[in-house]
This record gives sequence, C-alpha cells and structure tokens, in this order.
Amino acid sequence: MAKSKAKRMREKLTREGRRNPELGRSPFATADLRTRRTKTKQELLNQSKHKRKNLISYYGDDGSFLLTRSSSACHIYEVGA
Repeated sequence: MAKSKAKRMREKLTREGRRNPELGRSPFATADLRTRRTKTKQELLNQSKHKRKNLISYYGDDGSFLLTRSSSACHIYEVGA
C-alpha cells in the first residue's frame, strides 16, 4: 500500500532526529476499550425468542385447505393435518 503524506512526513522527521509526532498521541488512541465476552444462555435464548413468532402457522396448522379436482369429484384436503 502507498504511504500517506503525513506518514512520510513523520518518518522524515524521525530520520532527521527530530521528535516524532506519534509519540504525542494518547495511549488510549490505539486501545480497544470495548469489552468482549461470550453470551450467556439467557442471552442466547432471548436472541432466538422471536424467530418463530407464530408457531401455529409454522407447523402448517393455520386453517389452509387444498382444493383438487378430479374428473368425477372435488376433494378438499386440510393442509398440515
């Protein structure tokens, strides 16, 4: 990758023996202050809580019917039963 103009200038200053501006940065500038941890069992359950809101329609028992026609009669089948 190409170096930025600012980085080239910082490197030039250090080569010439002058102070590097990077040293004036706060130690917290590069620190990642976010806390990472694994999810608890309760958090995992809450995450998947609403994935299947309507369990009745999920299992196919939502009152749907399938109407088929044959040459002599009309058949009605309940879907999901």
